Amino acid sequence: MTPDQIRVPTGIEVVQVTPSTIALTFENALAREVPIVPSIEGMPAPGYVVVGRPTVSPESLEIVGPETSVKRAIEAITETISIADATDSIRQDVSVGLIDPALRLKTQRTVTVNVKIAPGPLERSLRGLPVHIRNLGPQLSAQVVPSVVDVGLRGSRETLARLSSDEVTMYVDVGGLGAGQYPMLVHADASSRAGVTHIEPATVQVRINSAKN
Repeated sequence: MTPDQIRVPTGIEVVQVTPSTIALTFENALAREVPIVPSIEGMPAPGYVVVGRPTVSPESLEIVGPETSVKRAIEAITETISIADATDSIRQDVSVGLIDPALRLKTQRTVTVNVKIAPGPLERSLRGLPVHIRNLGPQLSAQVVPSVVDVGLRGSRETLARLSSDEVTMYVDVGGLGAGQYPMLVHADASSRAGVTHIEPATVQVRINSAKN
């Protein structure tokens, strides 16, 4: 390869090409179909699960390229689809790519990926969990009535089987509140893979007193 073979904008001069020679290998072209593998990232929202395996339509595409590369290829891969925090099934048209740059798709370049997402198949109740107080101001004390609540959780069998009551924290946030009595919603900190279906009672009475009193 010589400098005269390189196209450059006006005013630019090529003085050297390194390396000045390249090696070319000629092969017979080959075409064949390979399966398409969907690329999925993330996890559904707490309490939801992926049902079955993601499906692709069509399931395979024809690739074309040098014989050795085509024989070596085992799959085509879709662009990545995120299912992070999803609460419903996802159907999305995406492009398809090949890892080996020597290969190309013969015709179609997009496919449809379906990911079925549904509520976790099981529910579990934990009873008598204490309600904690968060962000109580200085020089203040507080009492919660009732002081314990029940919580319902939803998720996969594996997630719920591993979950203990110590891993679920019930709380009210009294940040910024002064002395007085307040009806407050109860919140739950649970496993990132377990969804909260209900809290009973959902509201408690919080009495905040000044420590001076």
